[in-house]
Amino acid sequence: MSGHTDMILVDENGIRIDGRTVDQHRPFKIEAGVLNNADGSAYVEIGKNKILAAVYGPRECHPKHMQNPTKAIIQCKYNMQTFSVSDRKKPGPDRRSIEISKITAEALENVVLTELYPRASIDVYIEVLQANAGTRCAGLTAASVALADAGIPMRDIIPACAAGKADNKVLLDLNKEEDNFGQADVPIAIVPSTDEIVLLQMDGNMTRDELDKAISMAMGACHELYDVQKDALKRRYAKRVVEVETDE
Repeated sequence: MSGHTDMILVDENGIRIDGRTVDQHRPFKIEAGVLNNADGSAYVEIGKNKILAAVYGPRECHPKHMQNPTKAIIQCKYNMQTFSVSDRKKPGPDRRSIEISKITAEALENVVLTELYPRASIDVYIEVLQANAGTRCAGLTAASVALADAGIPMRDIIPACAAGKADNKVLLDLNKEEDNFGQADVPIAIVPSTDEIVLLQMDGNMTRDELDKAISMAMGACHELYDVQKDALKRRYAKRVVEVETDE
């Protein structure tokens, strides 16, 4: 995020380079239960981002020295495929993917009832198939749906969205150009039933008023995304009921 470019990211009418207004998010698409061999899974598209999440467990935690006798641990692995960006990404974990894996696991620990599964591990895998800014939010959104699809008890599911600043305007759900050349990026994730914030980061500079506005915009989008998450899980449940009835 440089904040320096000759590109006009927002015109004088408040229209962005992808045609959205400053307070408009990209289209959402979520499907639950897309992988047969995972305990739970989800596929998420937010704009041009394409994310696949899989959950395995709860299962015995290995190695045993990582076990917690009072609760399960959540182990998350966020990975960007080499073909997910225009400049081929070097395979394997890097500093950014390790950081995103950590903050995703910490956010999920706020809603998963880990105390029900002592000495267990809940393993979450997030694969970025196509990236266009906001993959940490899309990945957390997908992981939350995948956990619910696995039938793991949770207080709520977590939606995540980002806001930011470009061309001195506060914007909702930054795209790649706005993320690369804008002035600030603020990813946020919430527990919708309580509006508790479980992830909040900021890259760049904003005034206090701008930050408050960005957080408010992002939280509003999170609630819209939450409805899409619930609809995906309802469709998945309805499909399971039909499959059971057909088998009988």
